[in-house]
Amino acid sequence: LVSDRAKLQSRLALSIATAQKETGIDKSKTVGIGYCFGGLCALDEARAGLDVVGVVSFHGLFFPADNLADDKKITAKVLIQHGYADPMALPDAMVGVCDELTKAGADWQLTAYGHTGHAFTNKGAADPENGMFYSPTVDARSWNALSAFLSEVIG
Repeated sequence: LVSDRAKLQSRLALSIATAQKETGIDKSKTVGIGYCFGGLCALDEARAGLDVVGVVSFHGLFFPADNLADDKKITAKVLIQHGYADPMALPDAMVGVCDELTKAGADWQLTAYGHTGHAFTNKGAADPENGMFYSPTVDARSWNALSAFLSEVIG
């Protein structure tokens, strides 16, 4: 689905609508949260203007969505939790997503954790040679950041 972002965004919209219908929770309390590819999905929920008030990406992918207008505004608040040494989203890509969010007028924040690779929240990640390893300290810090973000966004 990375190569067909319109299809991805359509599926995300359907999943959000279904979750809201089943739970009775409206947009004012709906936040998209994702890890890795799910982090890209969370960012696409904001990029596409889907029915969420905020999104959170943990060690997500930063590939821009090529199917949306360059002047599309982002109204959802955005939190990105990122390992600075993540080989799947290098520093240039991190700067790129920051520039994209700024251009789109988003209320965004990004925390880049030093000496931290991809999958830092995954206790089973144990491949430091390829930049994928668990960090209990960063896992806890990023969870605290998520908790603070949710308090701000949905109360």
